Amino acid sequence: MSNPIRVVLADDHVFVRDGIKSLLENEANIEVVGEATDGLEALKSVEINQPDLLILDIRMPNLTGIEVVEKLRSQNNLVKIVMLSMHESEEYVLKSIKAGADGYLLKGSSKEEFLKALNTVSEGGKYFSGDISSILIGQLTHPTNFSETKQLISDEMMITKREKEILTLLLSGKGNKEIAEALDISKRTAEVHRFNLMKKLKVKNLIELSNKATEYALI
Repeated sequence: MSNPIRVVLADDHVFVRDGIKSLLENEANIEVVGEATDGLEALKSVEINQPDLLILDIRMPNLTGIEVVEKLRSQNNLVKIVMLSMHESEEYVLKSIKAGADGYLLKGSSKEEFLKALNTVSEGGKYFSGDISSILIGQLTHPTNFSETKQLISDEMMITKREKEILTLLLSGKGNKEIAEALDISKRTAEVHRFNLMKKLKVKNLIELSNKATEYALI
């Protein structure tokens, strides 16, 4: 029998680490050899435990996951790294890959996908959640560097001052009539602004609008 994959878990939420450990405990070929609650601890745990694989939360205190990857790669440490995140934004994904990560998994991934990712990466492959793959394919088809990518995003998401006012009111729970009264415009004009805003941001409902506004810091 081959040696188990030695894993270090780095996430500042204990319930996330416990969840991953319970998911892995019945896997004979995977052994959790260390844990970390922030970026600095992650670096220390990798140095002490010499794991085959580091599962790394992208947002942690002291050092972010991306900064940990950059430091490890600058030290020529070739430990396999899978980023774990709740965020599938293009910027996070591309920064992780540019830093040297081998995989990117969303925290909502199934057990099957999680195990497939760990095994694929430990064997020298790359693994990215389904939605993430489409971002990478887009980058391969239309390669840009980071500054260009951010500029493209900015141009695409550029909204007018009036649309920003509409967006703020929409996300505070106001309807078309209330927006019209607040901005001293007709209800019909408010409806047109709302339609144009949602079309521009490529969203179908308020939940998607809220997510897009947060992702691109539109307000």
